[in-house]
Order: sequence, then structure tokens, then C-alpha cells
Amino acid sequence: MSISLSSPVTGGAQTGLTTPTYTVITDTAPGTNGKQYAVTALGGTQAGVRVHSASDPFTVTFERPVTVKQAPIQNPVTGVIGNVPRNSYKARVRKGVLPAVGQNPQVMLHTLVSDVPAGGDLADPANVRAGTSLLIGALSQQSQGYGDMLIQAVI
Repeated sequence: MSISLSSPVTGGAQTGLTTPTYTVITDTAPGTNGKQYAVTALGGTQAGVRVHSASDPFTVTFERPVTVKQAPIQNPVTGVIGNVPRNSYKARVRKGVLPAVGQNPQVMLHTLVSDVPAGGDLADPANVRAGTSLLIGALSQQSQGYGDMLIQAVI
């Protein structure tokens, strides 16, 4: 199944946000290998949060490799595979953030990179999925703590 956000997106728990939701519309991704969505409306209580605009972005983008790499061939003598290339998949959130009151927004960028060894999708899909499951579960469970860390610099 391909990525297709359904709107609204329910946000993770964050200090100061009550039941956050984000109405998204399909947007044009920066590259041909991605899908992008822009936030056009907010739900719940999110005092001070702004929706997407050209100079104050609020988008989420999903990207796949332009060309998917294949697993290399084993050495016929040793049976060992040499350097295994990686396929990089990315999820990015761009959000305009004010650096100081009365200033123009600057873009905050969250980038999640998943580097999958070429061939892992065929030889070990269960473990690719398990690693992904743990990552998303941990981020979801720790959404508020992660947000607090970005504000307080305390882990």
C-alpha cells in the first residue's frame, strides 16, 4: 500500500496542545520521487499555531529513492557480499517558526531517514517492518517527551 494521508491527521500528545488534529491537502512535492501534504486547518486546542502559507510552511513530505538499488552479487569464491548499498527513504516535516517576536518565520525541519540495505526488502521484510514498527511506536509513545526535549534540551 502506498502512502496516502487521510485528513485530518491526529497529532501526538504535546505539552500545550490538546487533542491536536491537522487538516491536510495534497501538495506538490519538491522532487518527483515524493508526496507532499500541506496543513490547511487545525483542530483541538493549539494556541499560536499557524497553518501553511508560502512564507510560513507547514508540510509533511514522504520521499523514496529516485532509483532503488539492488543487492550486489556474492563473491563466487568467498560467497561474501561486499559493500551493500542502501536505499534511503525520508519523511520530512517543514514548519515555520518565529526566531523572535515580530520576526519573519524561519523553517524548522524534521527529517526521518530510513536507510534500508539493498536486498533487505526481499530477504528479510519481517525485520524491516519490525524495526519500522519500533521506531514509529517509540516516537508515538514519546511524542510529548520528544517535543519537551526540543524546547528544554533535556533528555
